[in-house]
Parts: sequence; C-alpha cells; structure tokens
Amino acid sequence: MRLPTLRRTRNAEPGSVLGTARLDRRTKRLVGRLRPGDIAVIDHVDVDRVAADSLVAVGVAAVLNAKPSVSGRYPNLGPEVLIGAGIPLLDDLGEGIFEQIREGDTVRIEGNTVYVGDEPVAHGALQDAETVAKAMADAREGLSVQLEAFAANTMDYLKQERDLLLDGVGVPEIETQIQGRHCLIVVRGYDYKADLDVLRPYIREFKPVLIGVDGGADALVEAGYTPDMIIGDMDSVTDDVLRCGAEVIVHAYPDGRAPGLPRVTALGVPAVTFPAAATSEDLAMLLADEKGASLLVAVGTHATLVEFLDKGRGGMASTFLTRLKVGGKLVDAKGVSRLYRQSISGSSLLLLVLSAIAAMASAVAVSTVGKAYLGVVSEWWDNFVFQLGQLF
Repeated sequence: MRLPTLRRTRNAEPGSVLGTARLDRRTKRLVGRLRPGDIAVIDHVDVDRVAADSLVAVGVAAVLNAKPSVSGRYPNLGPEVLIGAGIPLLDDLGEGIFEQIREGDTVRIEGNTVYVGDEPVAHGALQDAETVAKAMADAREGLSVQLEAFAANTMDYLKQERDLLLDGVGVPEIETQIQGRHCLIVVRGYDYKADLDVLRPYIREFKPVLIGVDGGADALVEAGYTPDMIIGDMDSVTDDVLRCGAEVIVHAYPDGRAPGLPRVTALGVPAVTFPAAATSEDLAMLLADEKGASLLVAVGTHATLVEFLDKGRGGMASTFLTRLKVGGKLVDAKGVSRLYRQSISGSSLLLLVLSAIAAMASAVAVSTVGKAYLGVVSEWWDNFVFQLGQLF
C-alpha cells in the first residue's frame, strides 16, 4: 500500500510532519484558530466536505482525528478532499489524544504514530487514497439502511413541525423590511463561495435582503457584503459579524431554550428567538416567505441525503415541507458556478475592442458629419506631411 506524501514543516525528518497542535472537539470552531502549518486535532466522526474544505483553505499540515474519518455509515466526502489536497490524515486515535496533546504542543507525526517531543503518545490509522476509496465503497453499500432510517425519522419530524411549516405559527416579528423584495439566503454549504461570487451581478442589480444563516453571515462579510439579518443557533458566526448591525434571530428549541442567546446578549446585540425543531436554513426561508418576500435565492443550502448525513441530521422533514411550501418562489443557486462561469480571455477582449472601433469608424465614414470630419482630418494630415517634407 502506498502511503501519501507527507507535508513537512520546520525541521521535520523526511517522511514526517512537524507542527503546532491546535485542538477542539468541534471542527468548525477550531478552524477559526488554525494557522498555516498547524496540526489540527479533532473529534469528528465522518468528516464532512465542508469541514474538510475549511481545513484545506487554512493550510493545515496534517489532521489528527480521535474518531474514524469514515465510519461506513454513509459515503462522506471529507477524507477524499483532505487526501486530494495532500494533507496527511491520521484517524481513529481515540479519546486519549485530547489528554496526551495540549494546545500549542509541538507534535511530530511519523507513519501512524504521533509524538510529543520524543515520546510516542498515540497510534492511529494513516489514511491514503486506497484506504479511503475502499471505505467509501463499503459505505455506499450500506446507504440503503440509512435511507430507511432517514425516512422514518422524517415522518416523526413531520408531526412536530407541521404547524410552523404549513401555518406559520411561531414566526417572530422583525424590523427588516422584506415585503415585496428578493431575499438571498446564504449557508456555508457546498460550493457557497463560488456560487456567491457568480451571483454578484444579481446582488448588484436587485439589492436583495441579505440573510446569513450562522456562518453564512461571515461568508457574506468575506464576500464584501453586510448581512441584513442573521439567523441560527449562533455557534459558528463570529463576534465581529454579530456586531455588524444586522438583525439577529436566535434559533431556539421548541420548548423555548436558546443556547446561543446568552452569547449574543453578552455582546450587547439585541435579538429575538425563533423556537422550532426545523433547521436554521429552513427557518430563514419560512420567515422570509411569511414576511412577504417575492423571491428566495438560496446559496449553500442542504437538500440531498448525503448533505444531511454530513450535517449529522436524522431527518429532512423540515426541508421537505419548507421547499414544498415556498417552492414557487425559491431559486436554489447551488452549483450555479459550475453551470455558468464568466471567462473572457485577453484575445477575446482585444477583438471586442477592435470590433467596436471598426464599427464606430464605419458609422462615421458614411455619415455627412463624418465625411466632413474625415475631410478636415485628411487636409490636416496632408499639411503635416508637407511641413515634415520641408524639414528634409
């Protein structure tokens, strides 16, 4: 079996990785503290694609996972992303890794062994393209079991969420004016950056209400926009973005408990709660629809079985019913960057400019004013040539 090429940092020996350890049991929370060359220590069973993309974007030297990166429950895409980017992935290290390694420790990885100093502290499974491909193939075979469980859970959720999803019961009062306007709802899902970039002309022309779902608010700010509204449980949006002036709606449990509310309150940001068992992105759609939005444009939202399993969700009733209710005004921009790309080469641009000049010259040449102008220019040129000839 061929081992992946390991990234080396500092003065690591050939075939090993050396870096500063950063630890967190929640990957999306850890990403905010990581720096290029760090070694990420996570506790993430079935690493999803969004988490892997974030780790790749930061430029980590390696990933140490206390849990299996592919459990076989479903074909999650995260490990393939990491291996494809050349990032060593050592997983199934066990819970003890969080006791053996401390934040800021210098960690060395050699083969399937993790060292702190010269002391080996953990052994795991070093993944490569072959092992990940085999695990993914096994996971696909068991996907039917997950589908059956998913369908059963969906029916259970239908009973809990029916009043909200179908009748709008519990939708809070808001200050943002949505009636008759377009709403752009941004979630940090698959390809959200590329899709958001392609939508720039749309945003510039229609000026939709910008709604960020948790980390989607940060995505809007990173793209150069200021969100009008932030909806979610507030576990992945940054403090600075929460203080940007957007209206904040905290997703609460059906019984009214809102774990994210104390954090928002501590920042001095006013907020209202939205109790529901639905997902935060579905609440954003339902709220915009209930408040009279004329069109909903969704970026990065989740709609497929693998995407929901990636997010650790056991059912998709809220999404199914939400899309059933707002489907007439919902435009899902997922993957639009792959469908349409603006790409004008330099030669094409030059040809376009020359064509425009030629068209203008032709128009001038056939008009009365143009002929007179050309006569003046011709006479001026003849005089210039004559004067130039007198000098020699």
